[in-house]
Amino acid sequence: MGKNILPTKVFFVTGLGVHKHKLASFEAALRSAGIASFNLVYVSSILPPRCEVISSEDGLKLLKPGEIVYCVMARSETNEPSRLITAAVGVAVPNDSDRHGYISEHHGYGLTSEAAGEYAEDLAATMLATTLGIEFDPDVAWDERKQIYEASGQIIRTHAYSVAAEGDEHGRWTTAISAAVFVP
Repeated sequence: MGKNILPTKVFFVTGLGVHKHKLASFEAALRSAGIASFNLVYVSSILPPRCEVISSEDGLKLLKPGEIVYCVMARSETNEPSRLITAAVGVAVPNDSDRHGYISEHHGYGLTSEAAGEYAEDLAATMLATTLGIEFDPDVAWDERKQIYEASGQIIRTHAYSVAAEGDEHGRWTTAISAAVFVP
């Protein structure tokens, strides 16, 4: 059996990249986000108990180039001129630090950065609310549900990290990423 890895810190980044090659566009987005020098491993959406949210500047200082780094990533790309792409990561942190929270990712087309961020934040908060037994109407607008979640006293905060871009006018690949990066 391998060693259990339980991250103690997490930070959030966004990035944009443009290049004639798809992979190079992704690399440019990773560089823009500051995480290109790591071996990234995608994981699902659980924010571990007692995982501290820190600034990207502080988080990057704790990692070394070449290190295997776990992340939750949203990634969207296009080579269609003017096509709107978005990538967003939302987080919901429970009030009880002994419980886990949620990180959600959303990537797609046609949404503004704000709309994609709201969607990702809503998704993370809704996943957490269901595990905490908070009753709500899923058909009610996000603003109303957010008030219910906050009033419950069980969800301490939610937030989104999002980015949007229009496809390059010359048809070069454009990539948008948003990521929650874990620090062991």
